[in-house]
Parts: sequence; C-alpha cells; structure tokens
Amino acid sequence: MKKGLIAFLLIVCTVLSVTAQDAREIVKRANDKINGEESSYGIMAMTIIRPEWERTLEFKNWTRGTEFALTLITAPARDKGQSFLKRSTEMWSWNPTISRMIKLPPSMMSQGWMGSDYTNDDILKESSVVDDYTHEIIGEEEIEGRVCYKIKMQAKEDAAVIWGHQIRWIDKKDYLFMKAELYDEDGYLVRTELGKDIKNMDGRLIPSVLELIPEDEKGYKTIVVIEGIEFNIPLEESFFSQQNLKRVR
Repeated sequence: MKKGLIAFLLIVCTVLSVTAQDAREIVKRANDKINGEESSYGIMAMTIIRPEWERTLEFKNWTRGTEFALTLITAPARDKGQSFLKRSTEMWSWNPTISRMIKLPPSMMSQGWMGSDYTNDDILKESSVVDDYTHEIIGEEEIEGRVCYKIKMQAKEDAAVIWGHQIRWIDKKDYLFMKAELYDEDGYLVRTELGKDIKNMDGRLIPSVLELIPEDEKGYKTIVVIEGIEFNIPLEESFFSQQNLKRVR
C-alpha cells in the first residue's frame, strides 16, 4: 500500500513539474517570438488616447537579450531626440533640449513612459516575464478565433517586479501573445493588454498592434503599432552605451 502511495505521489509530482516547465517554455517562446531570441530592432508608433485629447509618438527600439535596451523618440518635433538606455539593472534618459542625462531610479519603473499607459518597465524591459515569475497553465480559451493557453504567472518573492501576478493568453498553434491581464499585489486588475492584427514580419507571425487599457481610467487607452521589425541582428554590447544614448539616430 505504501509503495502504491509513493508511486502515485511521484507521478503527481512529475506531472506538476512537467506542467510548470511547459508553461514557462510557452511564455518564453511567445516572448522570444515578439522580442527576438537574441536581439531586435523595431520602428513603432504609440498613440496615447485620453477622453479629451490624443497624441502620437514615433520611436525606434533596440534590444539585446534581457540585459540591454535603447529607445529613441523620432517624432513629434518637441520630443524628437529623447532617448532611454538600459544596461542590466541600470537605466538612464537623455534630453537633448537641455543636454541633460538622468539616471532613472528603480522607483520610476512603475511610472508612465512619456505620459502613456505603458510604464518605463514595459519599454526598458527591466523585469522578465520568463525569469521573474512562476508559471502555471490554468486552462484554455479562444480569442479572436485562436485557441490559447491560459497561463497564470505569479511574481517570485525576490523579484523586482511591478505586478503581483499576470494572466496571459498565448495561441497554442503559433505561440502568439493575444491577451494579458495584470494585477497588483492585492490581486486587483490594473490593466488589460491585447495583441491584434497578426502579420508576418521578418519571417515570423506576430501581433503588429498592442492595445493597453487601464481598468480604472475610463476613456484611457494606449495603442502601439509595430511598423517594422528585425530579429536577431548583430548588436554589440558596446552599442548600448551612454555615449551612444546621446548620438543614436
């Protein structure tokens, strides 16, 4: 009887371990697909929508793994030339109008980037959806005609992340990010993000439009359109320097 119980428990533990690993791998594959396994270069437009106004920013974005990111605003004219740099856990911004570089403290990661609903953490990718959370498949659901894994991501205790947990919907066939719900530490839904307009870009299917909707701000929305993107391009670590932060174009 004891042998049977031990065997049963071993099977349960094995199944749970495989499920957790599968969930993490699914999130990693979806993340790599839209961000690149090694590096990426994207040209994007962000429209910030408010009940009484809206404005659009255009920017370029370079990434190398999870350690390095550089973002340059190219329009409108009043914001053109502002840039943002991440190297490991250190982050800076450069404003050419006043010729000033500012080091961004961790406390600023939860603040809205350029007045949008996206945070500095979203743009500079300080936290990792793969390494800073534990992952569990909690079901399946169809979104936009695609059957998706429904995965709960619980923040690890020692992780420097903004969200207490997330729920992500990832297409089972093509590992496409379709939807995410982000919750604070008290379990309240703060925002929902949707992946839309699936296109083939640089040889892979990805959502070319990302729509972010805050839960408690009626009429607020931020939409990012990926106008062009290249994956796994040669980008040296030296590209992500304070010197390049000032001169990148």
